[in-house]
Amino acid sequence: MRILYICHRFPFPPTRGGKIRPFNMIKHLGRSHEVTVASIARSPAEAQAGEGLAAFCHRYEVAVVRAPIQVLRMLGRLGTSTPSSMGYFRSSRIARKINGLLRTTRYDLILVHCSSVAQYVAALEGVPKILDFGDMDSQKWLDYAHFKPFPLSLGYRLEGVKLMRAEQHLAGRFDMCTATTRAEWETLDGYRCASDTDWFPNGVDTEHFSPSHDPYDRNTIAFVGRMDYYPNQQGMFDFCANTLPLLRQRRARVELTIIGAEPPPAVRKLGEIPGVIVTGTVPDVRPHVRRSALTVAPLSIARGTQNKILESMAMGVPVVTSPLGAAGVDAVPGEHLVVARTPAEYAQAILQMLDRPTDRERLASAGRQRILTHHRWETSMRKLDTIIERCLARGSRTRPPASSSERCVAAGMGRYFSSR
Repeated sequence: MRILYICHRFPFPPTRGGKIRPFNMIKHLGRSHEVTVASIARSPAEAQAGEGLAAFCHRYEVAVVRAPIQVLRMLGRLGTSTPSSMGYFRSSRIARKINGLLRTTRYDLILVHCSSVAQYVAALEGVPKILDFGDMDSQKWLDYAHFKPFPLSLGYRLEGVKLMRAEQHLAGRFDMCTATTRAEWETLDGYRCASDTDWFPNGVDTEHFSPSHDPYDRNTIAFVGRMDYYPNQQGMFDFCANTLPLLRQRRARVELTIIGAEPPPAVRKLGEIPGVIVTGTVPDVRPHVRRSALTVAPLSIARGTQNKILESMAMGVPVVTSPLGAAGVDAVPGEHLVVARTPAEYAQAILQMLDRPTDRERLASAGRQRILTHHRWETSMRKLDTIIERCLARGSRTRPPASSSERCVAAGMGRYFSSR
């Protein structure tokens, strides 16, 4: 089967959340099918680093975009009904490349990851299409509005509303729509716009993220996540201000290691707080996580699955997280991970694990086992296979084969996604 796979971040190397899921989908599908990938890269260096994707697919097309131009495209949509995020991921170069592929190749399936790039094939008829929303991004923008000061909060709320309308519109243009978690799927299915919907979870490479036999530091806790990402920043600012003092009052030697790429100055400044270490970009997060007694994910803004939680559990390192962080993991609070809501609850849960190694070991073992049974990529990809079979069995809404004009989609995104 010939598959065209379109995604919003060039999916190699799979070193961040937006790349991990599409890479594993491509890797899996590429074993049995002829997969062509189309995506954008934000720099020539990113495009060069992505050359390794060739080993996992039949062909790939990449267009390098420049941040200033993409920001202008975002700003140009502020006064329109089109979400600004759609503008950020709009590239005439990748549109031309996709059009060229559609003119010259008859695809059996088109699979799109992320609503922001669904615009490239939204108007295409005659080919079965699946849109993997992953996370429902509109809900994240609406969440941001609660944490941003006025008038920025109005901008985030407006973008969330516009994006929700776009998601509803797109859901009606694809034969199957999917999400990452049951909670995300419930939002998607609640739109009542898609022909068919389902969800399949993120997984973990359980061989790469495996436990260590080396001893851990009973006074070290860690947070892992890109620090140029606002929800991670907000979580660490709050934790350092409200929870860490409670921990150090009762256990003065406790240290928090913040492990994440691209920390801005405000995050680096957290390293001035006694007991806080900000590593910045590291070549491999695993040694830092494995030497920690536990990891924390105190997120007040979280959609979908937090890969940081899955990877920590896979390494046999217990996790204390918020209800939102736990919602994206197929695990039982109190049995496979710990859920806390207030600084006092976080402090109590963390100190209990630091003071009681047997409790820590019980959670470490149970968490690792849960990943092996519920979050392996092999299991997730079997679910994807059944979703694809359902989509193909339905046909493409009994549409006739696409005409040559329909197969040229760059100029025909429809009124909703037109450039303004």
